[in-house]
Amino acid sequence: MSELANLYRLHIEQLQKVAAAALERAGFDTLVIASGAERYQFLDDRPYNFAVNPHFKHWLPLDHPHSWISYTPGHKPILVYFQPADYWHLAPAAPSGYWLEHFDVRVIQDVSEAAQHLPAPGPKIAVVAENDACLKGFTPNNPEVLLTYLHFYRAYKSEYELALMRHAQARAVRGHRAAEAVFRAQGSEYDIHMAYVLATGQTEKQLPYGNIVALNQHCAVLHYQHQRHDKPLQHLSFLIDAGASHLGYASDITRTYATHTGMFNDLILAMDAAQLRLCDQVRVGNTNSNIHIAAHLEIGKILHDFKLVNMSPEAMLEGGVTHKFFPHGIGHYLGLQVHDVGGYFKDDRGTLEPKPGGHKYLRLTRELVGDEVITIEPGLYFIDMLLDELAASEHAGLVAWSEIDALKHYGGIRIEDDVRVRKADTGSDLGPENLTRDAFLLA
Repeated sequence: MSELANLYRLHIEQLQKVAAAALERAGFDTLVIASGAERYQFLDDRPYNFAVNPHFKHWLPLDHPHSWISYTPGHKPILVYFQPADYWHLAPAAPSGYWLEHFDVRVIQDVSEAAQHLPAPGPKIAVVAENDACLKGFTPNNPEVLLTYLHFYRAYKSEYELALMRHAQARAVRGHRAAEAVFRAQGSEYDIHMAYVLATGQTEKQLPYGNIVALNQHCAVLHYQHQRHDKPLQHLSFLIDAGASHLGYASDITRTYATHTGMFNDLILAMDAAQLRLCDQVRVGNTNSNIHIAAHLEIGKILHDFKLVNMSPEAMLEGGVTHKFFPHGIGHYLGLQVHDVGGYFKDDRGTLEPKPGGHKYLRLTRELVGDEVITIEPGLYFIDMLLDELAASEHAGLVAWSEIDALKHYGGIRIEDDVRVRKADTGSDLGPENLTRDAFLLA
């Protein structure tokens, strides 16, 4: 048996245990999961890009629509596998792979055939799906108690999942290296984006999210959504936030570069060092909220050391000054989804762990216990709207505005790694595993 096949066997065994406990907690007998349905554009016969239900790909490395999983504890899971007879499109291949022996596979050629291979409809069936994936008798009910339980435990990655996520890192790193080379060669945002896609070997549909490929002032737009063909008169800075997928699991990496030495390049180096210190805090017993506050203090120290703001880091945090330069959260869970679920749950009953006051964009607050994968992505930006607010505040006189105005041409800096919380069998901390830095070293 291959190593991946053995890891998958352990993964699917644990997944069934969690599903059985979730069903018992919620008062259901059977879990039914739809892969999803294609959606068509208004007044057209062209489908939108299909995204498989993450609950479905938690069980299987498949990404095509109109398939179903049914699991009743004590019985082998059923996979209803949609393989249409279709000469307009390339139909899915016959079921195969390391996962096949773990399912009772039923191949169908018409969507309506699925119901005959699923349990008889009834009130004891939990149907996890989007509304447009419904099948007669299997309208999605998405029980909140069940989903809360599943989402809570999805944070803890199996060795199988970690192996796939390392593959996703390696693929993304190839893209990042190619993208940097095209930036250095004075390529446009579109040129850089296409080099990334080619190097990863993935189409835009396969990428886990739309690439952020930003030059100069565009680096100040947190979710910059374009890849322009035209080139700026001068390349000053480049920010790329781009990931890749491997068998359903995502990577999420950001890097920032400058074309020449000077203050902005020195700020990148300072941010890189600060980001590594924050990554080192991804440890058992810590919380992402603590790391987020530490990030604000790190950024405050950089602003102070570079004489951009004449305040202590603590005073900048207290006075909201660091928020004007770092307006988002430090990171989020990563896995089946780029912004993976369960980040606010204190326990598997859905008790919420609140965000620190004044930090509304934080996506993850729960305590780290081991085998979670989170992103660490501090940013330092020069955003006109936020700087205008700072200029109108009581702290305006403590800001070196001439230097800030010069830095606005560069947009901003973000550096992001994907980091695993590691623990020993005893539960003690082993220190973080930086999946991203390891992948760059191996590339």
